Amino acid sequence: MNKKTIVKVLSVVLALVLGLTALWACGGDEPKTDEKEQLIMATNAAFPPYEYKEGDSFAGIDVEIAGLLADKLGMELVIKDVEFGSIVGGVETGKFDMGMAGMTVTPDRLESVNFTTSYATGIQVVIVKEDSSIVSLDDMLADGSMKYGVQQDTTGDIYASLTPDEGGYGQDNVIRYKTGAEAVQALATGKVDAVIIDNEPAKSFVAATEGLKILEAEWTVEDYAICVAKENTELLDKLNAALAELEAEGKIAEIIDRYIGD
Repeated sequence: MNKKTIVKVLSVVLALVLGLTALWACGGDEPKTDEKEQLIMATNAAFPPYEYKEGDSFAGIDVEIAGLLADKLGMELVIKDVEFGSIVGGVETGKFDMGMAGMTVTPDRLESVNFTTSYATGIQVVIVKEDSSIVSLDDMLADGSMKYGVQQDTTGDIYASLTPDEGGYGQDNVIRYKTGAEAVQALATGKVDAVIIDNEPAKSFVAATEGLKILEAEWTVEDYAICVAKENTELLDKLNAALAELEAEGKIAEIIDRYIGD
């Protein structure tokens, strides 16, 4: 190839480059993407009706609300199913953007993470066998004669493990399990005398396990909120704004009513 030919080739290449640059500047052939920033949510999908699995998919109150929040923020929701006790630590270190798992705001958790405004109310109740000697909360003793099953790191665990002077039953009377389902199975097989757990999961577990009942009295009442890393104030503000919008639109009440009713 002689020098004149090389010059012609280079001229053609240069013209093509300039043409493509002009098109991209006008938006004509600029590559487009539908990819959204991810909103990574940590949960423990063994807590119906707030979060649970249907085959390979996630379902539940928290899952649906989180999906609407992600839409409001223009983000793609990604759910990670982890042990309940690892959620706060994972959010604190930035492994997850937020934790949403029927989680109650407590002073200990507030030392590690921030919480949004509350989006639901939870009630802790007590499950016993139908023929149990425990017929009221007053029958629950802290003298070592009774054992109480809880899901580890939940507020049931935290409050039940307090000393009797603090309103609990003491560490030695509390047996911790990885999931509420395991605690309920321990009750059914006689390994514990009662299980302390949130009311809505309690209903599901009792319906699926013969010979159990829920005591009528509420053990405690709590507010559920979403945890976010302390330094991630931008996300916290966006979530609070989105929650306020969903509340005003009646979307949160609609979801909760569909799963729980009145």
